[in-house]
Amino acid sequence: MSTPPEKLRSIALVAHVDHGKTTLVDALLRSTGTFSSHAAVVDRVMDNNDQERERGITILAKAAQVEWKGVKINLVDTPGHADFGGEVERALALVDGILLLVDAAEGPLPQTRYVLSKALAQDLPVILVINKVDRGDARAEEVLHEVEQLFLDLAHSDHHLNFPVYSAVARESRSMKGIGMPSADADLSPLLDAILEYIPVPNHDLDAPLQALVTNLDASDYLGRLAIGRVMAGVMKKGQQVVLCQKPTDGNPQPMLKSKLSGLFAFAGIERTEVQEVVAGDLFIMSGIEEVEVGDTIASVDAPVALPRLEVDEPVLRMSFGVNTSPYAGRSGKYLTSRHLRDRLRREILGNVSIKIAETDSADVMEVAGRGELQLAVLIENMRREGFEMQVSRPEVITREIDSKKHEPLESGTCDVPDEYVGAITQALAPRKGRITDLRPGDPGRTIISFEAPSRGLIGFRSLVLTVTRGTALLHQALNGWTPWAGELPHRTGGAMVADRIGSTTAYALDNLQLRGTLFVSPGDDVYEGMVVGENAREEEMVVNAVRAKEKTNIRTHSHDDGPKLATPVTHTLETAIEWIGEDELVEVTPDAIRIRKRFLNLEDRKKNNRK
Repeated sequence: MSTPPEKLRSIALVAHVDHGKTTLVDALLRSTGTFSSHAAVVDRVMDNNDQERERGITILAKAAQVEWKGVKINLVDTPGHADFGGEVERALALVDGILLLVDAAEGPLPQTRYVLSKALAQDLPVILVINKVDRGDARAEEVLHEVEQLFLDLAHSDHHLNFPVYSAVARESRSMKGIGMPSADADLSPLLDAILEYIPVPNHDLDAPLQALVTNLDASDYLGRLAIGRVMAGVMKKGQQVVLCQKPTDGNPQPMLKSKLSGLFAFAGIERTEVQEVVAGDLFIMSGIEEVEVGDTIASVDAPVALPRLEVDEPVLRMSFGVNTSPYAGRSGKYLTSRHLRDRLRREILGNVSIKIAETDSADVMEVAGRGELQLAVLIENMRREGFEMQVSRPEVITREIDSKKHEPLESGTCDVPDEYVGAITQALAPRKGRITDLRPGDPGRTIISFEAPSRGLIGFRSLVLTVTRGTALLHQALNGWTPWAGELPHRTGGAMVADRIGSTTAYALDNLQLRGTLFVSPGDDVYEGMVVGENAREEEMVVNAVRAKEKTNIRTHSHDDGPKLATPVTHTLETAIEWIGEDELVEVTPDAIRIRKRFLNLEDRKKNNRK
């Protein structure tokens, strides 16, 4: 028998990056006995995606279920980075309340404001947890006042201002009610009790016709496409005949498709267990409908009524994804054609509603729009790991007309830097049309800079900040509306060093070139005509021979035979390459290489294009 609604709670854990959401989920799973005492459990067990573990962030919203005092609690772990806000919006459709985590030292940051505004817009109750109160620089009382101010700014009604407050050390599974330091023998019982007390019982009607909202997709080698979501009304049963209410099209206002649920699963801990039915208010995983997409409604055959489709914020950046046309195409990838690229991107938008794709004038190029650089870089990295080869352009912002004037996205950000680098950050923001909105002391010896700038100006800003501060800065950004077009913005200072022929680079050739700028290649690297091998110290493009070998002579002297001493080349990552390139350049992405190249590889073609 499935769980009755009164024995159910559903809650999302939301916070800014690195404030402890996934760590708290780990602690709740342990505290409720979901993992047996002898089980070997890795940290951040919910971050099971390779890139999530490598980057140390949550990218995909994921669910688990724990049991406490006979009540089953669905926990939904959400991303903390603004670029993956679409995952947060979908996660909030699954729950009846949120657990808002705030770092006891850093306080509320841009993503805290973003997710809280979404939750309050849906009238979800909030439990505030001030985490990491054991930090030496913790300032829990001040952080509470900052959060209260945030609620005053965002609340839609008076009852939003009343919320319970708890303190926690998630890493050590300790919590307490109110502000303070949990005792050494404390556990997470106060927090689990708060979920039962403050998060409402699902008020969905069990006797109504079936209505279930699909918020995510997954795939199984054995079961095919899986739909994940929440039953909003009625009871969903295995083997049941249902109607899939799909996205309206021009020719059909509400396409309906009859089908059968061949498999039905529910969450149990971090696993999925097969069940016979799922009641209103609970989460489900089902198989049997290959046509299902995010936002669809699964309804009863007798009364097929669609629920409102999920709405997410529109993308603000776009890039072109094209077939790899370099001379080295096909060396390491398995998927090389436009058909492969198009099919993969269409699969992506089925499960990721915050990504949009569009056709271009060329059959070999697709336009992909997303929330930010990181979201698009994660997509590209996933594709290259799957064996795709492609070439991508520099991101550009999506503009819109407001009051007959051109507007572009505006971002707000905070930068936590050592005091000696405050001047460097303000100088970096000025040419990017950035505006300092607040400057306040942070931890001892550090300053927190709040600013606003056009999204266009912040492309590549993160890597610049990390460079000028020697990796000691913490930067957070979030979309903050629209601003009038800011005009031309500076990009990079140097032109490109472009190889003039195919071959392997030699130390002799690179030794001469390093006097003219910064190199991106090492001796023995394969290059081709039109590939960018470095950055010129001057603004203009420089065509170079990077494969020239030293001529052999009969002269033998010690000075002639000394090996060249080369500086370590700049090794571009996917993100830094995308940020560095100009409008006439592309990044070639393959499973084993990231190369920067010109759109037109031949020099004459480039000159002809410039004349146009």
